[in-house]
Amino acid sequence: MAKVSKTFLLTNIQSRQLRQFRVSSCKPAFGIIPSSANSSIKLNLTTTAIENLYFTQGLLRKTFTKMPMYEIIEKGTPNSTAYSIYFQSGCGKPLSPLHDIPLFANKEKGIYNMIVEIPRWTNAKMEINMQTPMNPIKQDIKKDKLRFVANCFPHKGYIWNYGAFPQTWENPDHIEPTTGCKGDNDPIDVLEIGYRVAKRGEVIQVKILGTVALIDEGETDWKIIAIDVKDPLAEKLNDIEDVDAFFPGLLRATVEWFKIYKIPDGKPENQFAFNGDAKNAAFATDVVAEVHKFWQGLVKSKIEGSTISCLNTTNADSPFQISAEEAGNIYKEAPDDGIAQEISDAVDKWHFIHLK
Repeated sequence: MAKVSKTFLLTNIQSRQLRQFRVSSCKPAFGIIPSSANSSIKLNLTTTAIENLYFTQGLLRKTFTKMPMYEIIEKGTPNSTAYSIYFQSGCGKPLSPLHDIPLFANKEKGIYNMIVEIPRWTNAKMEINMQTPMNPIKQDIKKDKLRFVANCFPHKGYIWNYGAFPQTWENPDHIEPTTGCKGDNDPIDVLEIGYRVAKRGEVIQVKILGTVALIDEGETDWKIIAIDVKDPLAEKLNDIEDVDAFFPGLLRATVEWFKIYKIPDGKPENQFAFNGDAKNAAFATDVVAEVHKFWQGLVKSKIEGSTISCLNTTNADSPFQISAEEAGNIYKEAPDDGIAQEISDAVDKWHFIHLK
């Protein structure tokens, strides 16, 4: 169930006179609690929440704590096909992680928002679902079974925080001239290489360092290499050569990982454009700008998106924009049950793959 912002009625006794204050953190998407105070001072706190309010000697003392900009709502039973992760703002407004979270956290400084789908070292193949209304994160399903990626020695699960940039789309009708292959019909993938293991559904701020171009079953599947701006090494990493300097072996391991990770499932080795060489930050930034334009065409219905759900709550120039209340009803109707599947021990198996 979605969270409802609270209304606090505070009474301050000073000189035996009653003074009422109404403090509302922000307007929720639904389930609004009305105020009973007729003459009140209304404080709209869009980026902070009240941690503690108390009175000392007739004076109001306030301690504030920051409210997260984005929150997740988990629906359905974990490890079931019904499990979904929906998004909302810190104020409780439903958001599509694909359409409503902006690409840029700070455009002037080149800082991007990244949606974390898969934390480092984990195996569950979680991804923004393109077909489900409001695009929750769901686990990929193959033959009615939850999908997990294999552990290919010496790697365990994903070796970076894996996710995507919002408001991007790799257009399957566009042939990328540098690779000669069409887009893969998904938001562009991001590999965050910082030290911290992020949380599933977390929105982190990153800067772009470069990219590699995976050719996955004939489609261009860009992998943007980035680092959390809060990482201790972030200030020292500004381009792709810095990755080798501070993370020696990681680029080589990244290419190897993508070449072999589907082989245990009986699929052939993946290929790379540019002989697997990584392109620099400027090249990667241009790629992201291009797929952002494709997304703009998609959400404005200027480009046909086939089965992609473009419902959103923030894009006023989109014919797919819906109200927060309508989006909230989608959240309410999402299943809260589901039968958890037994996770096989084979998920932890190490596969020893030798490339020719």
